[in-house]
Amino acid sequence: MNALHEEMKDYGFTILGFPSNQFGKQEPGDNHEILATLKHVRPGNGFVPNFLLFQRGDVNGDTEQGVYTFLKNSCPPVGDSFGNPTNRLFWEPLKINDIKWNFEKFLVGPDGKPVMRWFPRVPVSEVREDILKYFRLGSIPFQWRKFLN
Repeated sequence: MNALHEEMKDYGFTILGFPSNQFGKQEPGDNHEILATLKHVRPGNGFVPNFLLFQRGDVNGDTEQGVYTFLKNSCPPVGDSFGNPTNRLFWEPLKINDIKWNFEKFLVGPDGKPVMRWFPRVPVSEVREDILKYFRLGSIPFQWRKFLN
């Protein structure tokens, strides 16, 4: 995601990260510990996100952040199965349009309307291509179009 953000940031494109502890309890630390965990543990090797990272919060269930209610209601679900949720998913109730796992991604247009949603394991290269296709459709501000030439 760092490379994608770096490649497109000069055109007004940005990535926003929303940590959540609802998937396998993979983000157990306090908000002030998240950056250090990314840098030294997972993924480690000195990783520092070059995009805005919000405070940890819930993306599913009765306590989900409002932005995720909006996104999930605006884009179709990426699948109809959670696999085996026992001891992996930590919210209730499970709904078909819920975020299935960490790194599910949404594309929001410059007008604030959600455009697309990707399954968590979709490679960033595919996400990049989909974003470029969206740009080519002419649904973007004029200043971004020079990026496509």
